Amino acid sequence: MTVPGMPTRTVVHLLRHGEVYNPAGVLYGRMPGYSLSERGRQQALTVAETLAGHDLVHVVASPLERAQQTAAPIAGAHRLDIATDERLIEAGNEFEGLRVAVGDGALREPKHWPKLRDPFLPSWGEPYLEIAHRMLGAITRARAAAEGHEALCVSHQLPVWTARRFLEGKRLWHDPRRRQCSLASLTSLVFADEQLVDIVYSEPAGSTDPSVTGA
Repeated sequence: MTVPGMPTRTVVHLLRHGEVYNPAGVLYGRMPGYSLSERGRQQALTVAETLAGHDLVHVVASPLERAQQTAAPIAGAHRLDIATDERLIEAGNEFEGLRVAVGDGALREPKHWPKLRDPFLPSWGEPYLEIAHRMLGAITRARAAAEGHEALCVSHQLPVWTARRFLEGKRLWHDPRRRQCSLASLTSLVFADEQLVDIVYSEPAGSTDPSVTGA
């Protein structure tokens, strides 16, 4: 309920998709055909249960299959359609389709080493600042669509983490092993009118290792 003279409270939840079936352990990025695993589907149901009592009025997801599948039970529980926003998509990456674990796969091949020349940009994929700006655009649209209520944006680990660091005023380059963005985790942005006043992180489906490739 909106109280006259008081700021309008709106919450935009950034949800990372659930676990993906990826037996080859590749960095699948934007590749089609990567769906949720059985565990991932259960994680999505767990988040749906967690958000069942929330005032969700808008659900939007990355166009990638795993994000749409994660959004489905949540949207269904609130009798909402799933909107799609291309700006929520996974980050572009030149190692897409390859194994990139430390000491394994593509990183052992000298032909790939020039891609690692600038970790601050990064040189192997979509620049962090571009990720932050497109995510902020998606967040702004979702906040406006759900003004006075709650919205859910289903995206991917790096875009969610980059958006959070940008909003917290932190440098965007970082150690991927230290990302606080588990599978099916929620990074909830609390707004008073258009001003961000709080960021709340939660793991309704439990903690997962941020360094696991293809998770």
